This record gives sequence, structure tokens and C-alpha cells, in this order.
Amino acid sequence: MPKVTIDGHTIEVPDGTTILNAARMIGGEIVPPAMCYYSKLKTSGGYCRTCIVKVSKGSEKDPRPMPKPVVSCRQTVMDGMEVQNITSPDLLEARAGVVEFLLINHPLDCPICDQAGECHLQDLGYENGKMRTRYEFKRRTFEKIDIGDYIKLHMTRCILCYRCVKVAEQLTPERVHGVLNRGDVAEISTFIKHAVDNEMSGNMIDVCPVGALTDKTFRFKSRVWFTKPVDAHRNCTKCSGKVRLWFKGHDVLRVTARKDKYGEAEEFICNDCRFHKKQVSDWTIEGPSHIDHHSVISANHYESLQQLHIDTAKRLNKPEYIKVELGEGALDPNNQ
Repeated sequence: MPKVTIDGHTIEVPDGTTILNAARMIGGEIVPPAMCYYSKLKTSGGYCRTCIVKVSKGSEKDPRPMPKPVVSCRQTVMDGMEVQNITSPDLLEARAGVVEFLLINHPLDCPICDQAGECHLQDLGYENGKMRTRYEFKRRTFEKIDIGDYIKLHMTRCILCYRCVKVAEQLTPERVHGVLNRGDVAEISTFIKHAVDNEMSGNMIDVCPVGALTDKTFRFKSRVWFTKPVDAHRNCTKCSGKVRLWFKGHDVLRVTARKDKYGEAEEFICNDCRFHKKQVSDWTIEGPSHIDHHSVISANHYESLQQLHIDTAKRLNKPEYIKVELGEGALDPNNQ
């Protein structure tokens, strides 16, 4: 098994492991950002260049450094390789340039975007971008279109990460959308409006790192930090049925897949669970979702399962419909 050193941290990894995944095994601040790579989607990565790193030593057999930054989500490690990420000022400057290119055409509509508060491009811009832009030309714009009954496409916000295309290729019976045209006029689109109607199409919303693909049933209903995320499940014949419910008051505003610390869906869910099951009685509540304390969502978060249990029982007002699992059994909703 090859050994690789990333920013002074050495780890032994299986053959074929990429630098990015090796860094994720170590964890912490040394993990490069990634906008297009998605571990659950095959052949993803290699499009956005945000995960570039500096290889200061190729391997024990060939210790020469690689002449330019490499894409860590595609480059596999070699025994004795030494990698610099946050310890290389030159690399950080190069990444800031990549972020500047990604933001060239991206509109400054965070105040009205449904992705605000959980947008990977926002995080990338704050952590790796510049304070101001040097771009002086007109940004490209596209008309908003519906690419399905439940999905609105804002192509103006798209960074062409190809994640939604990978979802269509790998999770759906036939792909009906993709990248049209080339260069500055390249866009994600369909030849027929409303063409995206398969059972797993909603996962394109979950994998989108920006606000290009949005849930039409959730649009403009609330800022995400005013909602309370809760893990829940149901018996579903089309998917695992393990989801995250987003409450505001008495209402479930949206249903999404559960995501890990890298913003990737743990398991993909079907459209039935996502769009059609928005009653508390449809679900078995497991407890508050784990939200990193650095996220703005954590400001309005449940502190305990008991608090969630009491709040849910009150708003449902039908004890026979709610099951909150705690320890070995389920709590009685009347027991407050």
C-alpha cells in the first residue's frame, strides 16, 4: 500500500486512491475543496479545477516534483508522494485564480437564491476567493426554464460541474438532458421543455453545488437557516426512504437526501419521497439532523431529540401518527 504525505500528514492508502480521497481520510483543513467531484457518481471530477494541489515529490522512485498543479480528484497517489495544499502560497494563489474564473459569469443574487446558506460556491468564494473581481465585461445570461414538473433551471448560475449530467446517466433509465453548445455559450439544457420526468430526477437538485437547479415546491418559501432539519424514514419501494425533513413551524417545507460533511448525499431518494410526502404522518421521525456548528443552519437548530419530540407532537396533535424512537423504544407523544 502506498504512503503519501499531505501537508506534513502521512497516511497509508489502498492502491488507486486519489490525492483528494487520501486527504479526506486524514480530514481537517488539508482537504482540498471540490465543486464537481462526487464520490457517489462514477467518472465525476476533473471539470472545475478547485481541488488542485502541488506535488512537491512524485514518488520514491521518481522524486521529481510535478511541473504544475494537478487535479487531486483524478491524480492517484504513488508511494512516497509528497503533496502541498494549504502549506503552499503559490498553490493557494492558483486556486484563488480558479475561483475567480468560476465567478466570472456567476450572478450576485445570493440574497434571493434558495441555495444561500448551503451553497458550496459561497463557501469556496469566502475561503479561497479574492475580495474583488477584475472582470469588466458583460456576464452571460440565460432565461430560466422548467426542465421538469418540479425542477427550475437557472443556467446563469451554473458552473458546468456536470454533476446533474452524471445523475441522469447513472440513476435514470435514459438521459434526456446534457450540455449543449461549446465554450462561453455552453449550457445544461434539454431539447424538449419539461422533458425531465423520471423517478430519480430530483437528485439533480441535491447534487447541484450552486443554485442552478432548484426545487419548485420550495422556491422562495423560506431561507434555509430559518428551517429545522430532521432525519426521518419511511418504507419506500423505490428508494431507501431515508431522508431529511426541513420544518418551519407546522409545515415540512422540503424533503432532501441526507448529506455528509462534504455535502454529498448519503443515499439518493426518489421523487415520491422528495415531492409528494410532506406530511409529518408520512414519516417516522428519528431525531435532529447533525449540523456542523460552522453552518448558519445550526443557529436555528433543535438541541435534543426530546425537544424535537415535544414540538412535533404538539404541531401534529395526533399521537397515533407520530413515532419518535429513543433508546430501546418509542416515546409516547403525550409524555411531555
